[in-house]
Amino acid sequence: MEVALLPLPTSLRAKLFAAGHFTTTTLLFLTPLELAREAQLSNEEALSVLKLVPRSSSSSSSDGIISASSALDGAKTAWDLLEYEKNRKKIVTSCAELDMILEGGFCPKEVTEICGVPGVGKTQLGMQLAINVQIPVKLGGVGGHAIYIDTEGSFMLERALQMTKASIDELVLASSLSSPMDDDLIQQLDIDTYLSHIYLVRVHDPTEQLAVINNLPNLLKEHNQVKLIVIDSITFNFRQDFEDMAGRTRLLAEMGQKLAKIAEEHDLAIVLTNQVTMKPSNNEISRIVPALGESWSHACTNRVMMYWIDTQRYAHVVKSPSLQAATAAYDIDECGICSAKNKSNNKSNNNENKSNNKRLKLDEEAAAADSNNNPAHFC
Repeated sequence: MEVALLPLPTSLRAKLFAAGHFTTTTLLFLTPLELAREAQLSNEEALSVLKLVPRSSSSSSSDGIISASSALDGAKTAWDLLEYEKNRKKIVTSCAELDMILEGGFCPKEVTEICGVPGVGKTQLGMQLAINVQIPVKLGGVGGHAIYIDTEGSFMLERALQMTKASIDELVLASSLSSPMDDDLIQQLDIDTYLSHIYLVRVHDPTEQLAVINNLPNLLKEHNQVKLIVIDSITFNFRQDFEDMAGRTRLLAEMGQKLAKIAEEHDLAIVLTNQVTMKPSNNEISRIVPALGESWSHACTNRVMMYWIDTQRYAHVVKSPSLQAATAAYDIDECGICSAKNKSNNKSNNNENKSNNKRLKLDEEAAAADSNNNPAHFC
């Protein structure tokens, strides 16, 4: 049972979220004293919370053992997964080369992390995806809505308007070349319609961020056409004002599990942007690593690193259970994300990107070992 469903004051619920308690399962075996210490509650408050925690489940037998039938509820066969893979539609990026290394775009039921230095285009890509997820099904798109959770205040309406207009103009042109557009399609390709289907949520601290993520299932029930959630960035509120790093790690793990569950149950794509930090090395060359530490790297299905070589932007698939390690060049212009102007910059072979050893290197040796390649060292 969700903690959000318990009849508790908002202040108590926020303290439970901040301590990493999103479901009553984590409260079952705590004493009032332990809960008071973890969530910074008084003993009376902790006792009142624990009294509300249900101690039995209809899916359990009298001796507390879950029956075999309930344990297999919701199970799917490998054939079911294969059929889903054949038919699922992906969210394109507007860059053909970037779509190519992603094998068509961003997938539903997956959590993808976009890492990179400031100014490389993480927010631009998040905004582009929030627009592209709305491409009508008749034109080969997903035809969904987007939730954009902004933790840094970096979502710019003027830029979103500019990118939306460019995207619609391109779709209208492509559609008119093939066949006349019907009234329904014309209505869908409208700037006001597009913007009204991007639900912007601004959060300012870790408690708000956790509360919003915990409330996403309820929000998705109201807006069941949402096919994309962007969190820009997942990092910002968790890089400061944390003295208990073990507690932060637990909060992040709970958040990662929650997001993965939402992506799976609601058949949508979740895209997270992440900042980077410097990691000291035994060598003279420093390393750029994604923020939030090693434990967080396991929370996402895919990880894509965005970086510069001179004046050219590149994206590299660092970690994925289904995608090969690959690199693509991309640009950003007044229309949004686009293919690199210099086509010779699109390199599929990672070894070509190692010629300039003056660049900082990315510490992804674990991912490199998994793929039997060495995508960790970027020029």
